Amino acid sequence: MEKGLMGGRYRPLSRDEIGRIHENSLRILDEVGVQVELPAALEIFSRSGAKVDKQNCRVRIPPKTVEKYIRFAPSKILLCGRDEKNNLYLENSKTYMGTGGAAVRVIDLHTGEIRKGNLSDIVHMAKLVENLDNVHFFIRPCLAQDIPQHCLGINEFYAALSGTKKHVMGAGYTVEGAKQVMEMAAMMCGGMEELRKNPFISFITGWMRSPLCFDSDTTEVLMEVVKESIPVALASAPMAGSTSPLTMAGTLCQLHAEEISGIVFTQLLNPGAPVLYGGVPGMADMKDLSFKAGGVEFGLMNAAISQLARYIGIPNYCSAGITEAKIPSMQAIYEKTFSVCQCALAGSNYVHHAAGVLESILTVGYGQFVIDNEIIGMAMKMVMGIKVDEDRIAFEEIKKAGPGGNFLSSRHTRKYMRTEFLEPMLVPRHERTSPETMQDHKHLDILLRARAKAKDIIESSQGNGIPPGVDRKLRKKFNIMTP
Repeated sequence: MEKGLMGGRYRPLSRDEIGRIHENSLRILDEVGVQVELPAALEIFSRSGAKVDKQNCRVRIPPKTVEKYIRFAPSKILLCGRDEKNNLYLENSKTYMGTGGAAVRVIDLHTGEIRKGNLSDIVHMAKLVENLDNVHFFIRPCLAQDIPQHCLGINEFYAALSGTKKHVMGAGYTVEGAKQVMEMAAMMCGGMEELRKNPFISFITGWMRSPLCFDSDTTEVLMEVVKESIPVALASAPMAGSTSPLTMAGTLCQLHAEEISGIVFTQLLNPGAPVLYGGVPGMADMKDLSFKAGGVEFGLMNAAISQLARYIGIPNYCSAGITEAKIPSMQAIYEKTFSVCQCALAGSNYVHHAAGVLESILTVGYGQFVIDNEIIGMAMKMVMGIKVDEDRIAFEEIKKAGPGGNFLSSRHTRKYMRTEFLEPMLVPRHERTSPETMQDHKHLDILLRARAKAKDIIESSQGNGIPPGVDRKLRKKFNIMTP
């Protein structure tokens, strides 16, 4: 399927409801404010017209200040691939879907057993995603638990870039880590200015601790990235009933306020800096306060995020494809399908977690990437809709065939037979079973089939990695631990 199709057909919020949420969010910022304990951030806000109470570390942002500074944030953001065909143009309701997460467990490619994730997994998953056409960008899906914490940022980015030429987004973890990643990327493309023009990397910063608190350490990382004008997603992830009101409308109001505070802050720091409205609303299970990922309301709220972001003219980053299922299964498929379709049809710009994740983002499976590639392809087909033009309405063909005729040998049929309908990769139509073979459980086991497909793709992939000369320079400069 094509990427970057225009969504927006599905609208969980009416225009009036969007306006009410926005007005309430402005009221939250003006009357309640945000907690900001980082002195440098307080100083930036104090120059803006915001009401800054330095003694209590509280910042209240009047509507006029919001209106003044939010207009500086770009309404269009280019996230490049190292191959131009992989460029992502985030604007309006163009939709892209990719990976995400920080899973601590991986379903092993060869044995199917669950184990800790490692650096090699990131390389292999990047190679897999490089060859899955419906997965449009790569965020490392699992944590590399076999290397020291202080080496994570540079090595996770390096591992991802060694496996794919699609856009790579990730965390900087620390200011020094973010600096290293940006320096590495600049070395790969000919300098920092070239990286700004064609950013093939970007960052996620979970700078907001809901409700309404700037996290000091992550805000420092955010400031470093914003100063360099590298694209960054402002990730805020409140859980309804725990770190935000139980109601979906209340959660969206709080989250919208949090996102606006972050956007204003970044534009105060560097007007025009490319930022993504990164709302990822979730739900807490009231039985045990765990993350409730599989409910249909998760997709509802994340689809609504795209509407709120478009209302203020900022490209958005949200989440879909999360399931509570621990392994690829029927539960995983139906929970993932709902939220992927909701966000795709709503026109969400940059949807992470859409491929690979299981068990509320605690686990990631190689086979699940292949299954999700199919789900995303079908969702994007829904976004595309039905093309209606003079050739496709086929009046002349119907006239030529006439009553009782057929279209099997028609030139019109040959013209469209390979493009009109989506051909699944995992279970091609010519391989589908007859009723007589329905008892062949091995043939029907999507788990085994998907994992085998992933294995074939990875083993046949040469990688689209880093040129040897550049690689030597990077290894000399940084502590690269990928073999």
